[in-house]
Amino acid sequence: MTVGVIRFLGTNCDSDVFEAAQAAGLDPQWVWYQDQFQPSDYQALFLPGGFSYGDYLRSGALAARAPVMKSVKEAAQKGVPVLGICNGFQILCEAGLLPGVLVQNSHLRFRDEWVDLEIAGSSAFGPERSPTKVAPEKNKNQQGEVAPSLRLPIAHGDGRYIVTEDELHRLQDADQIWIRYKKNPNGSVDNIAGVTNKNVAGLMPHPERAFADWMGGNDGRAFFTSLL
Repeated sequence: MTVGVIRFLGTNCDSDVFEAAQAAGLDPQWVWYQDQFQPSDYQALFLPGGFSYGDYLRSGALAARAPVMKSVKEAAQKGVPVLGICNGFQILCEAGLLPGVLVQNSHLRFRDEWVDLEIAGSSAFGPERSPTKVAPEKNKNQQGEVAPSLRLPIAHGDGRYIVTEDELHRLQDADQIWIRYKKNPNGSVDNIAGVTNKNVAGLMPHPERAFADWMGGNDGRAFFTSLL
């Protein structure tokens, strides 16, 4: 399965994503930010984390206007799965492929740590939401289900996800909230760590940094192997 890994000026997690995709059995190919491609060239696309364009203006705002994003939008419209990780999530929001925007953490500090998460929705990437209804009341979500949990690292200064109250209600009604923090590290509304829009998904935590036990955990592996 051929997947494209988009490289922007300033991204620094691209090699990690590339190697994780390889280890998962995928066939990753580099895609340069100035290039364009046909939607049929790749069966999935990854936008890695980092600091594209030095995070000038707003994080992801300049990268969202790079030539390659025209092709990314076309691929998304054709149903190609697209995943943005950290800065990639910011880029997808700035490009209008995902709702909302990511701004400076509420405490104004960079956060670099492992966080506990719960799967709130479904996506082409990562573990599916397959909860059981047999559990203590305190562990149930709003639907009376037990949300699957995972542990991934974060590393961001602009990870606070915000939307208007009306937009939040639309996200909730459309089941577009994908992942939530169990303990909010950045002030994101509704503890949101990741959202989806049909075949496009984004999250702030880094699954490529939790691919194997020696990294501290392997919960991130499914975000790549699920494509197979």
